[in-house]
Amino acid sequence: MNVTIIGTGNMARGIGRRLIAGGHEVTVLDRETEAAEVVVSDISAGGNARAGRSGDAIADDVVVLAVYYPDARAAVEHYGDGLSGKVVIDITNPVNDTFDGLVTPPDSSAAQELARSAAGVRVVKAFNTTFAGTLSEGRVAGQPLDVFIAGDDEDAKATVAKLAQDGGLNPIDVGPLKQARQLEAMGLLHMTLQGSLGTGFSSALKIIA
Repeated sequence: MNVTIIGTGNMARGIGRRLIAGGHEVTVLDRETEAAEVVVSDISAGGNARAGRSGDAIADDVVVLAVYYPDARAAVEHYGDGLSGKVVIDITNPVNDTFDGLVTPPDSSAAQELARSAAGVRVVKAFNTTFAGTLSEGRVAGQPLDVFIAGDDEDAKATVAKLAQDGGLNPIDVGPLKQARQLEAMGLLHMTLQGSLGTGFSSALKIIA
C-alpha cells in the first residue's frame, strides 16, 4: 500500500519504519520539505519513502496523522473533502498541559471529534498506546507490540490491521470508534507511569493469554 504520514516527529519515524519494514511505500509531509526529507533519510535506505510539503494534495488512500491533537484537527480541516473516502489513522492522545487528563469531552475522544469534523473520512484509532522507540524496533522484551484498533468502518480497520501485521506488529480490534475514548485513557495512563516505573518510554501494553 501507499501511505502518507503527516508529521516529522518521533512517532512519524517509528510508524514509518514499521510501514517500510512491511513493504509499503511512504510519503512524509511537513510544512518544511527539508524536515520531511530528514525523516525519509532516517527511515528508508532502500528508496521506499519520499518527502513532500504539508498542504500538497494527498493521492494515497491511507493517511497517518502523526502529529499532536491540535495539529491533527488543523490538518483534517485544511484537507477537508480531500480526505473523503480515505482511511485516516489518528494516533493522538489529547492530553492537557499538565498531562493529567484529556482535553476532549467526557463522552468523546480525539478520534470521534476528528470524524465529526470531516464527513466521509474513515477515521481509525491506532498506535496511540505505543511509543516511538518501541515502534522503531517493533518488539519489547522479545514480544511484538500490540496495536489496539478502533473504528466504525470494518474495511478501514482491516486495512490498518494489515499494515500493522505486515510490519511485524500484533493488531487487536477493540470495536467501534467510541472505544477510542478508552484507548486514549490507556495511552495517558501508559505515559504517566513511565516516571514511576522508570521505563523511559520503552515499555509496551500487552495482552497475554
